[in-house]
Amino acid sequence: MFGSEPRIRRPILLILVFGAFLALVGITAAAQALMVSAHFSASALTDVVGSDSATARAFVNAYVQPRYLQDGGRAVTPDELARLQSQLATLTRPGEILHVELRLPDGTILATDDPSFAGSRTPVDGEFALAVAGSARAGLVSADAAGAAPGTAAFGSPTLLREFLPASSGGQVRAVVSIWRDAGPILERLAGVRHDVVVLTLSAGLIAAAVLFLIFRSAQRRLLRQQAALIESTRRDPLTGTLTHGALVGLLSQELERARAVGVPLGVALIDVDNFRLLNDNHGHRAGDDVLISLVELMKRHVPETVLVGRYGPDEFLLVAHAEGVVELEPAVERIRTALVDLSLQFEATERLPVTISAGLATFPEHGSSVTGLLSTVVRTLEEAKASGGDAIRVAGVDDTETAVASSFDVLQGLVIAVDTKDRYTKRHSEDVSRYAVFLAEQLDLDPDLIRSIRLAGLLHDVGKIGVPDAILRKPGRLTIAEQDILKQHVALGDMIVRDVPEVDLVRAGIRFHHERWDGEGYLDRLEGESIPLIGRILAVGDAFSAMTTTRPYRKALDIREALHRLEDAAGTQLEERLVRAFVAGIETAENPPLPEVDARRPTLYVPRREVA
Repeated sequence: MFGSEPRIRRPILLILVFGAFLALVGITAAAQALMVSAHFSASALTDVVGSDSATARAFVNAYVQPRYLQDGGRAVTPDELARLQSQLATLTRPGEILHVELRLPDGTILATDDPSFAGSRTPVDGEFALAVAGSARAGLVSADAAGAAPGTAAFGSPTLLREFLPASSGGQVRAVVSIWRDAGPILERLAGVRHDVVVLTLSAGLIAAAVLFLIFRSAQRRLLRQQAALIESTRRDPLTGTLTHGALVGLLSQELERARAVGVPLGVALIDVDNFRLLNDNHGHRAGDDVLISLVELMKRHVPETVLVGRYGPDEFLLVAHAEGVVELEPAVERIRTALVDLSLQFEATERLPVTISAGLATFPEHGSSVTGLLSTVVRTLEEAKASGGDAIRVAGVDDTETAVASSFDVLQGLVIAVDTKDRYTKRHSEDVSRYAVFLAEQLDLDPDLIRSIRLAGLLHDVGKIGVPDAILRKPGRLTIAEQDILKQHVALGDMIVRDVPEVDLVRAGIRFHHERWDGEGYLDRLEGESIPLIGRILAVGDAFSAMTTTRPYRKALDIREALHRLEDAAGTQLEERLVRAFVAGIETAENPPLPEVDARRPTLYVPRREVA
C-alpha cells in the first residue's frame, strides 16, 4: 500500500545455510562413527587374532609332536593325550578364551579343553574348510552358530569370536587350532569408541554451530540494517534526510483516509524558500544546498515530532499534521519564519544575505476533501503568500474549497503540474496519450463531452506515478518483477487521488483501466473485452503508441511505421481490434495526424499515405 512502511524480510538464506550446517554435522558424526567403528573393529580383530595365532603357534611347537598328527592321531598314547588336553585347558579363561580344540584336517578332534569330546568328528565345511586349505579364518558368530564339537556346553556369551588357525609343516596343513573367544569385551570396547567418536564429533559440531550462529546472527543483523538503510534511502531525500515527494504524497493519502474514516481534521503546510532560483543562479547549487540544510535543521527544532516533513519540490517542503497537531502547525511555521531572521549567509565578497520563506496552510476537510483538492488549495495559498512579497504565511480561506466544476478543473490542472514536477517524461507521455486518444475518439465520431473527458483522462492517466519511488520510475533499465508490481499500483493510486473530485467518473475510469487488456491479461482488475470501459480501451491504444514512439532510459523510440505495425500485431490480444484499425487508418490517411514530436536526435521520416499520394 502506498505510504505504508516497507516490510523488511528476514534473510531466510542464512537460516537455511545454518540448518544445512547442523544437518551436515549430524550426518558427518554418524558417518564418522561408522567409519571409526569399522576401522577399530578390523584393527581390534586383527590384534586379537594375531595374539591368538602366536599363542596357538607356541602351543603346537611346545606340546604337539609331529607323530601326534599322523594316522588320524592313533599314535598318541592316553597319557600323552591327557597331558595335551590339560595344557589346552590352561589356555581358557572366563571372559576371554572359552573353548579350544585341536582338529585334524579330516575334522577329527584330537584334543580339547573338554576331554569328553576328544575323538569326535566335525564336518569339514565353511570356515574350517578354508582353514584346512591354509587360510586363517576369524569372525564374529552367535553362540547358536559356534561350530564347536557337538554337545559342547553353553558358552555363556551370545556373541563369540571364532578362530580357525592352521598349523602347517612342509607346506601342508597338519592340524587346525580352533578357538572360541568371548566377543563381549571386544564389542564393549567398540561401543565405547563409537560413543566417544560421536560425542567428540557432536561436541565439536555444537561448538562450531554456536560460533557459526554468532557469526550468522551478526551477519543477519548487519544485512537487516543495510536492507533497512537501503529501503529508507529510497524514501529519504539524500540531501536533507526528509521524506521524498513520492513517499510524502503516499503517506498523505494514507493519513487522509484515516482522518476521513475517524472524522478528524488533517493539516498541511507548504513552505517555499523565497528567491531560491536566484540564489542558485548567482551563487551555485552549493549555496542552495546550504540553505535547504539550514532550513531542515530549523524545522527539526520547531516542528513537533508527530508532524511529517518531506521535500515536496526543489525548494519546497510539505508538512502534514495529524488531528492533534493541526492547531500547532501554524505556530510551528511561524517559529521557523521568525528563526530565519537570525540566519544569514555570505558567499565570497557578497554582503550577508537574508533567508526568508513563504508558506501556505490548509486543512482537511475545510479546505479540501481529497488529496488533490488539499494540495491544490495549499499551492494556490502559497502562491498568494509569494505574490505578496514573500516572507509571509497565508492560511487558505473557506471559499477555496473545490465545490464547483470550475474549481475541479483547477484541481485537475494542478495534478497535471504535479505530474510534470515528478517526471518530465511522464508529462510528455501524458500529453501525447491525450492527443492520440482524442484523435482516436474523433475518428470514432464520439460525443464532444466524452472527448473532453478523454482529453483530461489522457493528461492524468499516469498521475498515480507521483507516488512511485524515483528509483523505480526513472530506472535506466528493465524493472524486476517486484518493481513491476510496485509500478502497477500507480493506476490504483491515481484513482484514489482523483476520486473525490466532482464530475470526473469517466476520468477515473480511464485512469483505473487503461492498463487492462482486451484478452483479460492486464492489470489490476483483469477485465476482458467490452467489460473494460470504452475510455480505458481508447487510452490503452494511445498509451501503447506513445510508449513505442518515445525514447526511454532503457531503449530508443521505434519509428512510426514499426510502431503502427506492432499496434496491428497487438490487435485482438492487448488492444481492441476495432480501435486499432481506426487509429492506424486515421494516422495513415488524415490530413494532420497527431504524429510524435520530432526529436532533434531522431528525425522522423514518416509521411501519411494521403500526403504521399
